[in-house]
Amino acid sequence: MTLWLIIRRSLRQHALSTLVSAGSIALAAGLMMCVWMVKTQAHAVFTATNTGFEAVLGARGSKLQLVLNAIFHLEASPGNVAASDYEAIKRHPAVRTAIPIAVGDNLRGYRIVGTLPEFFAVEYVPGKSFAVQPGGRFFTDGEREAVVGSFAARRLGLKIGDTFQPYHGLNFDPNALHEEVYTVTGVLAPTNTPADRVLWIPLSGVQTMSGHDPRAATDVSAVLIQLRAPTAGFMLDMMYNRQGNRLTLAFPVGTIIAELFNKISWFDRVLALVAGLVALVAAGSVLASSYSSMSARRRDLAILRALGAKRRTVFSAVLGEAAVIGMIGAVAGFAVYFLLYLGVAEVILAQTGVVLPVTAWHPVLAAAPLGMIGLCLLGGLLPAVQAYRLSVADTLAPTS
Repeated sequence: MTLWLIIRRSLRQHALSTLVSAGSIALAAGLMMCVWMVKTQAHAVFTATNTGFEAVLGARGSKLQLVLNAIFHLEASPGNVAASDYEAIKRHPAVRTAIPIAVGDNLRGYRIVGTLPEFFAVEYVPGKSFAVQPGGRFFTDGEREAVVGSFAARRLGLKIGDTFQPYHGLNFDPNALHEEVYTVTGVLAPTNTPADRVLWIPLSGVQTMSGHDPRAATDVSAVLIQLRAPTAGFMLDMMYNRQGNRLTLAFPVGTIIAELFNKISWFDRVLALVAGLVALVAAGSVLASSYSSMSARRRDLAILRALGAKRRTVFSAVLGEAAVIGMIGAVAGFAVYFLLYLGVAEVILAQTGVVLPVTAWHPVLAAAPLGMIGLCLLGGLLPAVQAYRLSVADTLAPTS
């Protein structure tokens, strides 16, 4: 009880330095947890996202660009695939499903993708197929109708029965309005995939849109592929990537996205280094605060010793003060973590349509706070040793 009373009074007496030190600890702990969780969860979610397709066939070029364009609806298409090539891959005995897509238009920055009605029958994750919200339906092939992803519909304010005119290009240009008018027949139920950010229209709608090159009226941007067996992907990889020179097969999708994370792993290390430096600064703040308060409390501690307090009590009080500051900062660090994580998750959702799970657990959520408390204890060790060695006689001796 005496030990806790000493700690509490000291923290209250030095409230400002306590808050500053605890704030530094909270920032360091929250930043460390956020960096690690965003890295691990983004890697897990993105590599698992393929909208139900194992491979993508596209024009000759980068596999990563092809996947980003066809699966995540980012980047530009590397080129077109001829209708004959689509028919060939569709008939290949190793292919179970081949769905063409065509891109090239947008609505106020949200991509418009042409495809076939069969796309919506695909399970975007095992056991779950695309569905429209109550009152809606999927578009009819050949009609000027659209199914809008849930996120795009919310941001664009679109609902069933609304009409819109596409804009040419992947980036919004108010002067590039197409003359065609499309009617929204359905809004997709949320899938937490990139499909939520897209406006889906019939394939022929993109191919024959006014202002598009009529020579490419039957071409497609890419072909999304489901295989009959995983080994079929290696056979197609040999046929298109190693023996051919016109087309590129991106397989498997998850591995290609994992390569992207490997390429930007240096950025994760930089953020982790920044978080570590913040942690060291926070520990130094605790050391400075404890050391400063020790200088101001030498006489108080000497009086406590004179009244019967043991050396280990004074030592424990100073060390306990550092630990309490660390615990306050660690608890507040979770608030910092959630705010940062939610902010990053919202940005990723807006840019890619992929949802990072907020309730995901990782050992770093326990290791980071405990590590910060440990650093605080190290920061308070030197002042605690000084308090232990404090000479009662010298400190209480008259100065004149």
